[in-house]
Amino acid sequence: MTLSRPTKTTFPRKPRAALFDLDNTLYAYAPAHEEAMRAVCDKAKNILKIDADVFNETFAKARTTIKQRLGGTAACHSRLLFMQNTLELLGLKTQIHMALDLEQTYWRTFLSQAILFPGVKEFLAALRRAGIATCLVTDLEAQIQFRKLVYFGLHETFDFVVTSEEAGADKPSAAPFELALAKLGAAPQETIMIGEEAITDIAGAKKLGIFTVQKRHPGVEVFRDLKRGADILFDHFSEIESHFAESGWLDITAPKVAKKA
Repeated sequence: MTLSRPTKTTFPRKPRAALFDLDNTLYAYAPAHEEAMRAVCDKAKNILKIDADVFNETFAKARTTIKQRLGGTAACHSRLLFMQNTLELLGLKTQIHMALDLEQTYWRTFLSQAILFPGVKEFLAALRRAGIATCLVTDLEAQIQFRKLVYFGLHETFDFVVTSEEAGADKPSAAPFELALAKLGAAPQETIMIGEEAITDIAGAKKLGIFTVQKRHPGVEVFRDLKRGADILFDHFSEIESHFAESGWLDITAPKVAKKA
């Protein structure tokens, strides 16, 4: 599929600011997560003698328990809490060293397998050349989200970052969006939101009157109604970059800065 505008809404001028989701918007989350869980299960099997299927099933229960208890906050995503609760549900008590080891194994493997979608860096560079300020608005804890940005080489790309840990609530709460707008000094009508999650990224931003752009790929839910649906849908970052260039916002012909020898 190609870029489409299901709501037929247009943005009347070059935006002052652009908000971005991170996980599953700038890179594919599922492959990295699957490899990370495989590494964790291998370690649990080798050290704790726990069958992989048993560990996965118990981990799923632990994850559900933590999310029900802490839902709507950054801590509900904590892999350390997931690992701790998994060990406890397995009857092994907390085992602090093992919980830490499994969490670090998860994130070390995750980062090694996470790959940015094609065109992400080019699009972000085009926004910077155009003078459009950027802010990453992401759920989860600041520590790991900052590590991801460093791993991807995006640590100097965004003007600001807002995590749900800092904002006090996950998207679609208004809190992360409002904090981002405050940092940017931008009004909702001057801002666009680029994300992939229909409820948290798109519907959450639309409630504040922010123009929404949804990254579409297998597994992504898309709302088609005017109230919740994205104003623009795209599959590849090159499509949205070209669309904004045609709108006069971006200059994609600008020469790239040569790297120093």
